Parts: sequence; structure tokens; C-alpha cells
Amino acid sequence: MKYYYPHLLGGIVTSANGDLLEFIPGKSSDQQFNALQQKYPDLKFLPESKIQEIMILLRDQKYFSSFHDANVLLTKKQIKKSVNEDNLIIQTIANISELDKISNLLSKRLREWHGLYLPEFAKKVSNPEKFTELIVQKSKEELLKELGLRSEEIMGADLRKEDVEEFRALAVEVSQLFALRQKHEQYLERIMKVYCPNLLELGGTTISAKLLELGKGLKNMALMPSSTIQLLGAEKALFRHIKTGSRSPKYGILFQHPFVQKRKKSEQGKAARILADKLSLCARLDYFKGEFKAPEYAVDLEKVFA
Repeated sequence: MKYYYPHLLGGIVTSANGDLLEFIPGKSSDQQFNALQQKYPDLKFLPESKIQEIMILLRDQKYFSSFHDANVLLTKKQIKKSVNEDNLIIQTIANISELDKISNLLSKRLREWHGLYLPEFAKKVSNPEKFTELIVQKSKEELLKELGLRSEEIMGADLRKEDVEEFRALAVEVSQLFALRQKHEQYLERIMKVYCPNLLELGGTTISAKLLELGKGLKNMALMPSSTIQLLGAEKALFRHIKTGSRSPKYGILFQHPFVQKRKKSEQGKAARILADKLSLCARLDYFKGEFKAPEYAVDLEKVFA
């Protein structure tokens, strides 16, 4: 009786006594077994009770290099397969956060810089994205017309064309950052509509993506209690409460959700708690491929404060 064992290093043929008869390096397969049966008609797959004998044979140092190469290749394949939608969502929302920091900082600088030229305009337009867009698209004369002012009535300096072009170049770059952020949000919505539709519907694109980032993926979030989801993003406040006995936090990132924002301050903790409960159900439905019930949950949330 001969036995065949498909191993990481290749196909192994042994005798009934456990002696090594043949070792075929490379990927083992059913085709390899069928080919060997022509050479060994009585060849059978090795029973589990004899696997330990094979492992002893492979303790020889001549196999160590092959073991190393095979394990490195296997690890690379597993790392490649481990990349999924969670990783894509986490990287995208992290980049959105970085874009927000950068664009806000540069928008402030642009507002101060442009204030040397036309300070009245900076006071009129508070939205950074709209402010940047108008600087890119319109000349000083057009902006003055919108303000209803004449050039001799403004406090801004008469800068040279080359000076104006410098902060206009900054405005172009900042506007591209805003455009990239919008593109990222659209990408997130597309990928989450397939991957976690319930979570997307109830939590919204940005908040749901941030929850997945803080929760380290959909699987972890599906297994979390709702009380943990409620406090995602409030870790520092929670640790401060544990350490010093200060007031415990009532919400983390969920504070940004419209359902919580529109409540009175005394009701926001309760709103965050019941929202976290529904988001927990959404995460479980999405991870275990359940029904699309987010619209029903949204109705249930509104009934609580009706």
C-alpha cells in the first residue's frame, strides 16, 4: 500500500511503513495524484492518523529553505486576499479627514491674503468653498459689482497683477481639494451602497464611513454592542471619565448625525443611544446579508420623539 499526501511543498508518496518513496516539489493537486496512480496503482490519500509520520520526515534541514519560500509566498497570497471593502472605505474616509484639515487651513490663509486686496468680499461670503470658487471664477470688477461697491469705496490695496495671480493660484489649488473631497464622497456612496446599504441609508455616507473606520471594519461593528457604537469617536472623553471620574460622554461621532443635532440638548444623549441601537442592527443586517430595513428604522427613530 502506498500513500499520497498533498503538502505545502509538494506531493509526497510514502510506503505503508512511513518510508519516503517520492517527493514532487511544487503545487500538489488532484491531477498530480491521478498521474501518480499510474505509477503506483495501489496509491491512496494518506489517512489523518499517519500525518504525524510525514511531518517527522519533513524535519530534515534540506527542506527548510523550501519551507521558507513556500510560507512567504502563501503569506503574500493571504495578504492580497485580505484586502476588502473595509480597507477601501477606511482609507477613503481617512483621506477625506486629511483633505478637510488641509483645505480649511489653506482657505483661512486665502481669506487673509485676499483680504489685503478686497476685505469687503471676505466678510460677505462665509462659506470657504463658495469663497474660493468665486475668486477663481470672477475678477475684482465682477466681485465689486456683486457687493454693489465702487473701487474707490473699498479698503483693499491696489495690488499688481503678479501679486493677484499668486493668491488666485492658491485659490485654484484649494478648489481642486474641495473637488477631490466631493469625488471621494461619491466613491464612498457607490461602494457602500453595495457593501453596507442599511448602514449607508441610516447613517449617511460620511458618518457611516467614520464608524467603520473607528470600528475597524463592518465585521467588528456587527459584533459590537450598541453602547460601544454610541461612543465611537469619544474615546478620549471615556478614558478621562474612567481615570478622573469626570462626566461620562453620551455620544461620539454620532453627535454629527442630523437626528441627534436637531434634538434639544437634554434629549441628545437619548437620541444618540437609540440611533446607535438601530445602526448596530443595520451593521448586522449588512454583514450577514440580511434585508434592507434601514427606512423602517428611520421611521421608528422619528416615532420616539413624535
